[in-house]
Amino acid sequence: MVHLQCGAATDVGRVRSTNEDAHFASSPVFVVADGMGGHQAGDIASAIVVEEFARLAHDGYDSSKAPEVVTESLKRCQRSIQQYGEAHRNEGDGDWYAGTTVAAAVLCEDEEGAKWLLTNLGDSRIYKLHNGSLDQVSVDHSLVQELLDSGEINAEEAATHPERHVITRALGGPVFRDPDFFVLPLSSAERLVLCSDGVSGMIADHVIHQIVSTTDDPRDAAEALVSAAVAAGGEDNATAVVVDVVGLTESATPHVLRTEPVSLEEKLGALP
Repeated sequence: MVHLQCGAATDVGRVRSTNEDAHFASSPVFVVADGMGGHQAGDIASAIVVEEFARLAHDGYDSSKAPEVVTESLKRCQRSIQQYGEAHRNEGDGDWYAGTTVAAAVLCEDEEGAKWLLTNLGDSRIYKLHNGSLDQVSVDHSLVQELLDSGEINAEEAATHPERHVITRALGGPVFRDPDFFVLPLSSAERLVLCSDGVSGMIADHVIHQIVSTTDDPRDAAEALVSAAVAAGGEDNATAVVVDVVGLTESATPHVLRTEPVSLEEKLGALP
C-alpha cells in the first residue's frame, strides 16, 4: 500500500479582509486553489475547485486514467464558475468576475505502479523535496515567468516586478486553458509542497527549503510556511499543503489508491 501523511494551513494575511484561498488534503487527492475576483467571487471559485476534487477523493476514480479524470474535473469547475458568473451578470453586475488558480496532486497508476500526477493552472506552485533538495516542479503561468523565459528580466527583477501577480492561465476565463501535467515516481519525492503565491511570493525558495527540510511533521511544516509568509508581510492570503510519502510496499492493489495517513509516531517508528 501507499501510505501518506499530510498537513495543511491557511491564513487571510495582514492586508486582505477575505480569504479567497481554499484547499483540500485527503489521500489520494491534494489541491490548493487561489481565488480571484474579491469577496463572493474568488472565494466561490476556489471553493468550487475544492468541492470538485473532494468529490474525486470521496467517490474514487480510475487511477490509470488520472490525466483524463483530472482534466474533466477542471472542465467541470470551469463550467460551474462561468455559470455562476453569468448568473451574477444577468442580475445587473456586468463587471462581475471570478477565477482561480489550481495546484493539485493526485495518485495515479501505470504499469510501473503508483505515481504522482501533478497539475497546475496559474501561479500556485508545487515543489518536491528529495534527498534534501527542494525543486519547483510546476511552472508559473504568469507574465513574469514569460519575461524570465524570454530573458527580458532576471530572477531578482522578477521578485519585485510591478506585474508579478498577472497570470496567463486560470479557471474562470472565457476559454478553458489546458493545465500542465507532471508525472513523478513516488520514490523521487518523499515530500510535496503545494502553495498559493501568498506563500511563494512572500518567502524565498531557500526559506521554503529550510522549513520543509527541517520540520518532520507535515502539519507543522504547513503551519510554519504560512506563518513565515504572514510574518514577511502577509500581503496576500497564504495557503500550504504538505504531503509525505512515508511507506511503500509491493502489494498495492491496482486502481485502489484510497489510503489513510499514518500517524507521526508510526512514521518515526515509535510504535512497537
